[in-house]
Amino acid sequence: MIYQTYQPRSPLSQFVEFLWYWEGDKSPSRSCLLPIGSMELVIDLHEDEIPLFDLYSKTQCGSTKGVRICGVHSKGFIIAKDQNCSVMGAHFKPGGSAAFFTIPGGELHNQIISLEELWQGSATELRGRLLEKPTTETRFLVLEQILLSFMQPLDYHPVVDFALREFDRLPTSPVSTVTSQIGFSTRHFNQLFRNRVGLTPKLYCRVRRLQKVLNLLNGKAPIDWVEIAFTCGYFDQAHLIHDFRTFANCTPTEYVAKRGFHPCHVELSN
Repeated sequence: MIYQTYQPRSPLSQFVEFLWYWEGDKSPSRSCLLPIGSMELVIDLHEDEIPLFDLYSKTQCGSTKGVRICGVHSKGFIIAKDQNCSVMGAHFKPGGSAAFFTIPGGELHNQIISLEELWQGSATELRGRLLEKPTTETRFLVLEQILLSFMQPLDYHPVVDFALREFDRLPTSPVSTVTSQIGFSTRHFNQLFRNRVGLTPKLYCRVRRLQKVLNLLNGKAPIDWVEIAFTCGYFDQAHLIHDFRTFANCTPTEYVAKRGFHPCHVELSN
């Protein structure tokens, strides 16, 4: 397996956390990707028709094109991988996708759609240009260039940026600790935040708290679940288990037994 990342330059770095490339070398398999709190641009360089699966029944429920947008999720979603898998992507910062797409982030909540629906013919051109390049390094540069060409002035309200910074600085504090400083009604602020980020502030903070748990668990053994729950701001271990079932459709111990090469991947039985 090959996994590489690339840090984009400014001004792209204001909105994109990193670009990534993944190449599989195992037998066909499926994984559940857990919520991350931000959107992803994903380009499959091997297949241009990608199956979509229902998280609970594990059966196929449709398909999308190889170049697609994964909206911000509050539940896991399934991806299929084969032996020749070759995929690139852009990991947007929370709310950063608004600099590239005019559609409100909340409309893509728990959605995976073809980039053609947002960029029309440019999605096919993007994939074609990447396939022309012989190395991962040159493909990163092409993807960086294309994203820069699609950047647009961001029509945003500064309170969302303030809230994102505070949520990152105070990951275990109640949402009200931040929102009480804003001076907006809860309803108005929630709408502003959801349009930009894709989730309500409360749901976003729950997803980010789960991410904190996953990062703490990465490579950790043995695991003190009570300590993990307390460190990440859960009321108790039962509260932690509830969020795992909600977002990952599994218990914490099931996650540990099946986690993949990345903390957000859970390997599924074929």
